[in-house]
Amino acid sequence: MHPRIEDYALIGDEQTAALVGRDGSVDWLCLPRFDSAACFARLLGDEENGHWRIAPKDADGPCTRRAYRRDTLVLDTEWETAEGAIRVTDLMPQRDRAPDLVRVVEGLSGRVAVRSTLRLRFDYGSIVPWMRKSDGHRVAVAGPDSVWLRSEPPVRTWGEDLTTYSEFTVEEGEKVAFVLTWHPSHQQRPPLVDPHKAVHASVKDWRKWVRRCRYDGPYRDAVVRSLITLKALTYRPTGGIVAAATTSLPEEPGGVRNWDYRYCWLRDSTLTLNAGLAAGYRKEAEAWRNWLLRAVAGDPADLQIMYGLAGERRLPETELPWLSGFDGSAPVRIGNEAVNQLQLDVYGEVMDSLALARRSGLPPRPHMWSIQRALMDWLCDEWRQPDEGLWEVRGGRRHFVHSKIMVWVAADRAVRTLEEEPDLGGDLDRWRALREEVHREVCEKGYDAERNTFTQSYGSRELDAALLLIPRLGFLPPDDPRVTGTIEAIRGELGHHGLLRRYSTDGTTVDGLPGDEGTFLVCSFWLADALHMTGRREEARELFERLVGLCNDVGLLSEEYDPVSGRQLGNFPQAFSHVGLVNTALALSGDGEAG
Repeated sequence: MHPRIEDYALIGDEQTAALVGRDGSVDWLCLPRFDSAACFARLLGDEENGHWRIAPKDADGPCTRRAYRRDTLVLDTEWETAEGAIRVTDLMPQRDRAPDLVRVVEGLSGRVAVRSTLRLRFDYGSIVPWMRKSDGHRVAVAGPDSVWLRSEPPVRTWGEDLTTYSEFTVEEGEKVAFVLTWHPSHQQRPPLVDPHKAVHASVKDWRKWVRRCRYDGPYRDAVVRSLITLKALTYRPTGGIVAAATTSLPEEPGGVRNWDYRYCWLRDSTLTLNAGLAAGYRKEAEAWRNWLLRAVAGDPADLQIMYGLAGERRLPETELPWLSGFDGSAPVRIGNEAVNQLQLDVYGEVMDSLALARRSGLPPRPHMWSIQRALMDWLCDEWRQPDEGLWEVRGGRRHFVHSKIMVWVAADRAVRTLEEEPDLGGDLDRWRALREEVHREVCEKGYDAERNTFTQSYGSRELDAALLLIPRLGFLPPDDPRVTGTIEAIRGELGHHGLLRRYSTDGTTVDGLPGDEGTFLVCSFWLADALHMTGRREEARELFERLVGLCNDVGLLSEEYDPVSGRQLGNFPQAFSHVGLVNTALALSGDGEAG
């Protein structure tokens, strides 16, 4: 059977990440960055596309148990066999120069034969490297990539069928450590990391970081795991947060809705910033704010919906035909064509994020307000355009209601900031007029009085789960009948076994794609937030607890969920889902506002 998305656990060093399956196989690893080409791509193909499995020699299936060490990203996987038991500890220590993947095998009882199967395939599984021995290492080289493998104590390795094997036995208390290190092939090998010290230091560092968490409510374990996941998805050199560690995990098994999420989306910015600040992670929130300012600097007309890890703008979309896709879901894509879309909502996200940062006391940057003024000048002239909307539809531009509401948010935050700090300067009258005009137009053209609900776009009867954010954004108060009507309509029409789709794909052409998708997890968190804000707190809590229960055995969530098959769908782990979990937990505890 093909592994399920929820069969994987995440390890990483805050510059890249690996996915480790229940069978002890590392099936996905991009080096040296999240968005680099994968050297293990079995996740999106088969064993020939690269993987590294360490497990008892005779074990064909999954492990007996696995778990992260408390409050860390250090993963322990255990097997019990007829001969005894072993533990494999996996981690990627924070790097000084080069990325390292550390795997420590420890005997727990008896005497167990263990096999390591290492199949390196550079460039997403398409290139077989040249292997040689050097100074006690196995060295793989192809083009710009070089990977060094060593073990402590040394164990015999041999090559067969373009694969590197090791076999050894461990008794109770014995340990054998493997270290896989990448570096550019034109450079000398970087300094060696001590694998056992790396385990100790990683555990210590993660637990020290977790102690900064302000949340101490009933869902602390889930919140801490989500915060650790968000930290792991942060590209530490720049502060950017990738949407997920993967590309092309399907939104529908066997379907074509397979996208590359290893980039940084502006749509996530306010909610991510709020989660970090409210949970007590001010340093990380400031790093994200600073990344945002660097990324959006330039001509406001060129504002993109997403950027690369350091703010790169060109993310061309390409298909990889040699990969069969996760469980046959093709095509596999790298890059993301949606980068070229117009989404008016991102202007609101940027203005809202920077207003939140200012309100929360983050030190303003000298050029911050100048950028905001330029964004507002452009928006005042161009806001009437149709766009592709929050969900990056590929079925043509429309006047999406959520996009127009976010234009209102941009104007509202600009007005409030200037009212509080008039010395900043700006066209206050023009921004107030924009705020009033957009509000009036949305209520006239984006509201279906007959059904008492806001709609997906002007003149449409379709709905959009993003409209659940209306009370949170302040567009209308929670007790407004149009808000409560929208909540009920969305639950009724987009609900699926108690969870929410983001919009309907039944017989519509809005996204321009064939097939279907699962329920969108962050939208269900938004529903819990909306229920809480409108006084239905018990319903909100019940929904939230159900959502927490959808996490896999190590506390991770993907983008979507199929409540019929009980499977996670979409890229994994998904930052937006974990941001939703943190924000909803904070809201239910009464600590949901950062500022």
